Amino acid sequence: MTIRTWGLSLAAVIVGWFGLQLIVMRFTDAAPGAVVLFPAEDFVSRMPAGVAVIGNGPNWVAVRSDEPNLGRTLYASGAVLVLPAGLPGCLPLF
Repeated sequence: MTIRTWGLSLAAVIVGWFGLQLIVMRFTDAAPGAVVLFPAEDFVSRMPAGVAVIGNGPNWVAVRSDEPNLGRTLYASGAVLVLPAGLPGCLPLF
């Protein structure tokens, strides 16, 4: 296997994993929390009641909610990229 082929294979695995995580948040309630990447400046003010911010950084916001459809709620609030958090093998909830 050449270095180029290896690099393309690695890129395909990363894109596939990332895509799977996006699908999990969009179509399931499997994760108790989420990490919103690159939120708008007013994103937190647009979140509905029942969604709590539990961490943040310059380009992300971590949230948790006991309400159903967390991913859909975050997308409806203006999130562009939402990844699951709190599942085994996923990003930890702080």
